[in-house]
Amino acid sequence: MTAMTGKQAMMEMLVAEGVKYIFGNPGTSEGPILDALEDYPDLQYVLASQEGAAMGMADGYSRATGQVSFVNLHIETGLANGLSLLHNAKEGGTPMVVTSANKDIRKLAEGRSDLSEMVRLFSKWSVEVTEPSQVPGIMRRAFTEAKTPPTGPVYVGFSANALDGMAEMQIVPSAEGYFRIPPDEMAISDATDMLVKASSPVLIVGDRLSQSGGVEEAVRLAESIGAKVYATSYSEMNFPTDHPLYFGLIGPGTPHGRSVLSENDVVIAVGTNVFPGFFYFEGHALSDETFLIHIDSAQREIGKSEPTDIGIAADPKKALQELNESIYASITGAYREEVKGRMSHIKKEGGEPESQISPSNAGDSVPDLNTLMSAEDMMQEVAKILPDDVVIADDSVTSRQAIHSAMNFNKPGSIHGERGGALGWGMGGSLGIKLAHPNRPVVAIVGDGSAMMTVQSLWTAANLDIPVVYIICNNRSYRILKLNMDVYKNEVLQEETPTSKYLAMDFPNPMPLARIAEAMGIYAKEIDSIEDIAPALTTALQLGKPAVLDISIDGSV
Repeated sequence: MTAMTGKQAMMEMLVAEGVKYIFGNPGTSEGPILDALEDYPDLQYVLASQEGAAMGMADGYSRATGQVSFVNLHIETGLANGLSLLHNAKEGGTPMVVTSANKDIRKLAEGRSDLSEMVRLFSKWSVEVTEPSQVPGIMRRAFTEAKTPPTGPVYVGFSANALDGMAEMQIVPSAEGYFRIPPDEMAISDATDMLVKASSPVLIVGDRLSQSGGVEEAVRLAESIGAKVYATSYSEMNFPTDHPLYFGLIGPGTPHGRSVLSENDVVIAVGTNVFPGFFYFEGHALSDETFLIHIDSAQREIGKSEPTDIGIAADPKKALQELNESIYASITGAYREEVKGRMSHIKKEGGEPESQISPSNAGDSVPDLNTLMSAEDMMQEVAKILPDDVVIADDSVTSRQAIHSAMNFNKPGSIHGERGGALGWGMGGSLGIKLAHPNRPVVAIVGDGSAMMTVQSLWTAANLDIPVVYIICNNRSYRILKLNMDVYKNEVLQEETPTSKYLAMDFPNPMPLARIAEAMGIYAKEIDSIEDIAPALTTALQLGKPAVLDISIDGSV
């Protein structure tokens, strides 16, 4: 045991946990933390000029390294600015510890905010330290909670007296952890029986599959039973997109998704929530004739909203390994021939993204929209120039289908994307990814509306000279709102001939992202001709500095 202040104990715990970066935007209440940091030169404070940028950086860094990231915000005011991307981190399961300091616990009469209660809805665990002696134990639990599956963000507040007070401390970091929870043997046996009898199985995968490192086992399962594969999200490399059994992104909670899945007799959901969707619909996502097997490390998601025939709470990789072994031991030569015949009939299917539903009058509100290049054409040009080892930070929102039509992802860590629904992840997220991969090119593909949410990230990129190349999909609108308005009118209101003025969804004065970047000393170009993409992107990648390509694209729906 050693006598030290709470703020010193915090720094010692960060060193013990192997933390390298503190992502943050501090205030006066965090003064003690910054004071202590002066004695720890190996801990780098990565300063953001807005809290959303700091949260994005921490999220991107954690996902690219697989480590718990550390965030430092300011009391309730700065903390509130970070809540939208804290929501994304919780929904996506990003392991991070978010902190802010508070007034002295003795200032009860004057009033002090309950910071832990403020963020409880957006974190796995939320607590405030009020005594210096609590610091090591609380920090150890915070890192343990963050990295224990299902992973996610944790919040720790520090009262001023806890930081400046003195106590006897013992610095012990969180344990490594053994998270390969095996599946129930009977569940594997029952799932095997169900799958070998299936005539049209389909596999849907989510991010917790990738987080477990189980993609290869998912490929093996799909090939063993002849199953089409869909991704419920693709913010990680959840399945090789160039694999002949991969059929792209699907929203199981949408009318299209429910229809596609219900055409099959068995659905195997791995590492994904079953089945989310914003709009309410009557009944269940799957037909009564379709059986559901759900394999997940997030036990709370199994059977949460959908009738589940076989729920397997386990590490996805471990569960798939045992399921594959069980299937291999059970199948006959006749079954293998049946699977060969099934796979010979499976063809890669095209089609429009399911969000592109109805005609609209978008052209009335945005003149000359149709003279611009399409997102698909833009992405085809971008794909020609990108190096093989590039890491894509995908915050493209409604241009996501275009990315997947132009690029293949078949290596873990080759793509990280926004998840959770709050705009603004990609500008900071890409900086965190680049800090994690200093020797690989990082290209962020970001919608203009999302970019403007955390455009302050460009200041950090310039200030620290972090060489991310930003490609802005500038369609001069919140196009996602237009698409969802169409869904609302079609599916909720059941209008036969829906139309909309798309109020508050267009940007009459387009977001000037390139000019903002130039004002911060960053190389930038505004591009409205497809011929200009290749030379501009080539230059940007060769600079070794941050760069912004603001590309005008067609935003009609």
